[in-house]
Amino acid sequence: MNTKLMMTAAAGAIFAGGFSTAASADDLTLCWAAWDPANALIELSKDFEAQSGHNMSFEFVPWTSFADRMLNELNSGGQLCDLMIGDSQWIGGGAENGHYVKLNDFFDANGISMDDFIPATVTGYAEWPKNTPNYYALPAFGDVVGWTYRKDWFERPELKTEFMDTYGRELGVPASLEELKDIAEFFQGRDIDGTTVYGAAIYTERGSEGITMGVTNALYNYGFQYENPEQPYDIDGFVNSDGAVAGLEYYKALYDVGTPPGSSNWYMGENIDAYRSGQVAMQMNFAFIWPGVEADENVGGGKSGYFPNPAGPAGQYAQLGGQGISVVSYSDHQDAALEYIQWFAQPEVQSKWWELGGYSALKAVVEDPGFATSQPYAQTFLDSMAIVKDFWAEPAYADLLIAMQERMHNYVVAGEGTAKEALDGLVRDWVEVFEDEGKI
Repeated sequence: MNTKLMMTAAAGAIFAGGFSTAASADDLTLCWAAWDPANALIELSKDFEAQSGHNMSFEFVPWTSFADRMLNELNSGGQLCDLMIGDSQWIGGGAENGHYVKLNDFFDANGISMDDFIPATVTGYAEWPKNTPNYYALPAFGDVVGWTYRKDWFERPELKTEFMDTYGRELGVPASLEELKDIAEFFQGRDIDGTTVYGAAIYTERGSEGITMGVTNALYNYGFQYENPEQPYDIDGFVNSDGAVAGLEYYKALYDVGTPPGSSNWYMGENIDAYRSGQVAMQMNFAFIWPGVEADENVGGGKSGYFPNPAGPAGQYAQLGGQGISVVSYSDHQDAALEYIQWFAQPEVQSKWWELGGYSALKAVVEDPGFATSQPYAQTFLDSMAIVKDFWAEPAYADLLIAMQERMHNYVVAGEGTAKEALDGLVRDWVEVFEDEGKI
């Protein structure tokens, strides 16, 4: 069920900091996913209400139905949302279909420069076409797939000794994906304090985007590429390269030897639950969960550690998450929505956003000398955001995603066919989509 949260503030408050004062208070609705960062944004936005006189409402939708719900809203020209924190993959459709207001002139008029934000977040969340200075969003929430591990378990002397005897190296943060698989297999079915535990919670969910957001962390690092770097939409031999096949085989092997029973359809929430309840030694998850891990009485307070997605034979990359914030073109309150964008872009607001549990993409925040030590996971966030890659952001991204979800799940979880057959099939699926789009 969709959650709607209403907030009010004193009307007539003066918009501080040199911003224009609204002639009358508008009711703005901001749409996003229902997750912990959204609750932090509610708290942060109280300052905007107090300064602007506008009233904020929030429409938060669970991740598993977020895309269906919000893309239907946009495609129908609906007026529910004045501001949309849409997923990174939506930027192409938002731009080409006219759902999002182009922000270049607004940025120029208000001294907002995309040079002030982490480059990967500008490319990932704001630009269309990619690598062109055409902006349809402000980077709002930097996110990336990383790893959480039970540091307290890794430090147990008896486990360290056994691991060294078995693998000939220290039990610690893995330097490679193969080392990560060894650790997962080492903990699989092990007794920890009278409880049977397992190696790792990884993404396997089929219905939305889960297994794609997981398997890419192996595919990228083994050599998978979305297309020929010299010829857009030329995908045969890149999506299904020998390295890509090896990466997919790796992910299935990790699933087979190191994951909990019954984890055939897990995504963010299931992984969080498995980790917090002490079922797994490691979890793959987006960085947004880390503040909650630190605050958890079972796994926080120094019991957990964090590391970026480890390297593979073809390099070290991690799947980009995160979102930009856009003004919806169908809104009757675009001026007030732009005021929110202007307010949100301020360095002091972005700093508070980080303090509340949001992940700022502003360089002034993340390059501050104290940032890396401000939280136990801050350095891992920085290291991870430096190695990101993202899924297609084409207007047809949903069709591309559906095909990948099916092909990956059928192979990794259901064990159908070979990795080569799965990727060859994906090439056929994607070629058909791009042919229908007139791209090839």
